[in-house]
Parts: sequence; structure tokens; C-alpha cells
Amino acid sequence: MTDAAALSATPPAGPIPFDNSYARLPERFYVRMAPTPVTGPALVRVNRELADLLGLDAEALASPEGVLVLAGNRVPEGAEPLAQAYAGHQFGGWVPQLGDGRAILLGELVGRDGGRRDIQLKGSGRTPFSRGGDGRAALGPVLREYIVSEGMHRLGIPTTRALAAVTTGEPVYRETALPGAVLTRVARSHIRVGTFQYFMARRDVDAIRALADHAIARHYPEAAAAERPYLAFLEAVIAAQAALVAKWLGVGFIHGVMNTDNCSIAGETIDYGPCAFMDRFHPGTVFSSIDHGGRYAYGRQPSIAQWNLVQLAQCLLPVLDDDADTALALAQAAIDGYATRFDAELLTVFRAKLGLMEPRDGDLALVQDLFERMAANRADFTLTFRRLADLLTGDDEASPRDLFVDPTAFDAWEDTWRARLAAEAPLSDADRAAALRAANPAVIPRNHQVEAAIRAAEDAGDYSVFEALLEALATPFEERPEHAAYRLPPRPGEEVRQTFCGT
Repeated sequence: MTDAAALSATPPAGPIPFDNSYARLPERFYVRMAPTPVTGPALVRVNRELADLLGLDAEALASPEGVLVLAGNRVPEGAEPLAQAYAGHQFGGWVPQLGDGRAILLGELVGRDGGRRDIQLKGSGRTPFSRGGDGRAALGPVLREYIVSEGMHRLGIPTTRALAAVTTGEPVYRETALPGAVLTRVARSHIRVGTFQYFMARRDVDAIRALADHAIARHYPEAAAAERPYLAFLEAVIAAQAALVAKWLGVGFIHGVMNTDNCSIAGETIDYGPCAFMDRFHPGTVFSSIDHGGRYAYGRQPSIAQWNLVQLAQCLLPVLDDDADTALALAQAAIDGYATRFDAELLTVFRAKLGLMEPRDGDLALVQDLFERMAANRADFTLTFRRLADLLTGDDEASPRDLFVDPTAFDAWEDTWRARLAAEAPLSDADRAAALRAANPAVIPRNHQVEAAIRAAEDAGDYSVFEALLEALATPFEERPEHAAYRLPPRPGEEVRQTFCGT
């Protein structure tokens, strides 16, 4: 018996109460298969808080038997492992078949909060959708996704989450040999715009209808009672994406690869590849090494989200109405509503970031004016907004103006902002400052800090930097003395100007 076979025969690490609804869909939606075992699995981390939410025993997951499950060496009882089929537009180019090329969906759990979530192993070996790839993940991208997804969660942004990370004891080969790893990812589902596109490309209307029914039941049950359930579903996905991208902009997040196969119909941030957070603000900021034309730049994310939603609407045309013209008119009206929804969501986010309690005409212009001044003066995005509270509490040592090449550019905007605050109902400076600090994080997963955690782990097997960063990100709106270094932008020589996809 091989080592891998012996490991796979080990008893399970406690019961996992799977309830697998996606596996009950027709088999053309996926390929049933088990993960590929690895030779030397070792635990990096178990997310104990998330394990508790899912009703799982964190100690059992961290045990030697649990690590075998997290590495893909044994399939727990009740799991129905499968690789999902989907297609997608990648950088605008159509690819009719993609699918889970390095991930296996183990199954679904209903957590303590009543929410249903997928449990997926990412980096668990080749599948029929691998397209020549090795199906594995390197340690660096696994740690990046763990850090950034958990950071996004703490920032209040809908996201997939990381339940665990393990190393495999095997190298993966990219430009060089790198340590391999597997991420256990948790999501409300892994249904993407590209999942619908897969069946649209095959003119499989029955599958589109079945997938839409599944998504409605799972994510938008209120749509089932609507006069036109599939239109209500489309409108709900549009609303969720508008809210999500507005929240991204609110923290300076750049997804980096907003392909339709990376667009979740659940409204969660998914697939953290070459993602990054801006330090110095500019709407054209791009970090992804493969985004040569700036398609997915910070300021283009709202329009790209709409473009992706157009692709979903096209997939749903056959089920929106039997009359093609009527279906097209319904879909177009839904898509046309995106801009209004997004503008409203963006204003909600940035009114809070500016401490504005009452909506007023001209608020969007106030935000845009600040953006223009920040871009022209290379101001740090996170610190500019965070330090607004300090202006109200009289902390001259931490003024936003000091972040601007020309501080008078901020002074001119500040006069307008203070006049706007004065137009509202009276509120004490202390209360408004507290509201500002609740809306503007002090700590984000800055790129140079994420890179430092990855380098320490890959180069020296040192996970203390990774753990310390996760600890700081757990309370992003607090200014704890022990986390002071995490609030600072990169020093010269520390800047990370390019990020890379993990495939």
C-alpha cells in the first residue's frame, strides 16, 4: 500500500454534516471525482472562528486525521466531491469551457447561522477541466487568498473565506519550484456568471432554467414569489454586484481579474488571484501582471461589473419570456438600472467615509473632487480617509494634508467638506469622529505586508509574519498600539507594483 493510500484509509476526523444540493443537479453540471492525494500534508492554519460558525470541530480539523481531509488525502463521509463546469470571458475573450481546473467541491454545510455554504479544496489536483495545468496551488497564492479574503471579511465586504491552509510536501513548478499547498475555501456557492454561460454556449435552456431555479432557491428565495422569477433573480444579482463593487471602491481594492468566471452570482468576492489594495490613489491603478491594457483597473471595476452582468442577462433571455423581443426588453431594462443602483451604493459608502449623515445634492461631486486632488497629489487612499476623524478631534500630528504633495490642495477641499458638515443637523465632533473611524479602516492587507508574510513562509518556513498580519486584520477599525506598523504605507523600496495569478 502506498503512503497516500494508507492515509486515505484513515478514519474520519469527526462527522461533517454535508447536505449537497449542487450534487443533485444533472450530471452535465459537473464531473464527479475525488481530490488527488499528496505525499506530505502538514497544517498551516485552521480558521477556528469559521469552523465554529460552520458547526465543525476545529480541534478535529487540526488533528492528523483532519489534515488528511484538508489536503484531499481522504474524502470524509457524506462528501460528494466534484469539479464544477463553467465557461467565461477572460479579459473579454470568450472561452467556451473552463471549469474547476484545480479545485474540488467536497460538499455543502448548513452552518449555525442557518446559512448554506460550499466547502471546496483549491489546489487539490488535476481535473478534466485543467487544460494542461497541474491542478495544484503554490503556497504563496494560498496564503495571499487566506489573508486577503479574511481581511475583506473583517472589513465587512461579502467574500469567500478561508477555513484552512495546508502544505502538501510536494513542489509545484511555475517559473521556479515552489512549495505546494491546498486552501479550504468556503463560499455561499461557487455559481458564477460563467456557469450560466457554459450552458448558453451549448443552447441548453433546460440546464439554464435548472441552474436559475437552484440559484433562486439557494440565494434569492424571494424571487420565486415574483411575477417573473427569473427577471427578479437577474435584478437581485445586479443589486448584489452593484453593492459589492461599491464596497470594493470604498477600501481601495482592485480585484485584478474580473472575468465572468470570477463573478459570483451570490454577490461575494471570489477568486483572489492578482488582487491588491491601493496605497497611493489613482483611478487607473493596476497591479495584475496579466492586465496589460488596464481592463480591470480600480476605476473601471464598476463598468466591468455591468459588462459581466450583461453576459448573465444574455444567458437568461430564453427563460425571461417566450417572446424574444419581450425578453430582450426586460433584460435591457434590468441592465439599464445598474448605473442608478451602483451610484446609490457608492454614495452610501462614501457618505459614511466622509462622515455625512444626511444625503444632499452635490455629495458625489464632493467625493469626485477629493479623488481628483488625491490622484494629482499621490495621497495614500486609506490614510486620507482615516485621518479625517483626526481633523475633528484636533490631532494635528495626523492630518490628511500631510499626505498630499501640495497640502493646499487638500486645504481647499477641506473648506468645502466642513461647510457640507455644517449644513447638517448638529452633531458633536467626537460623535462624528467615531462614525468616521467606524467607516474608515486603520488597517488593510497592504500589499507589502502580504508579500512579507509570503516571503517569510516560502523562504524560511516562518509563519509568524502571516499570523501577526492576520491578528492585525482581525480588528481593522481599531488603532491598537501593537499594530501601529500595519497602519503605515510602504517605505521606499517596499512598494509592491505588480501581483501575479497563482495558476
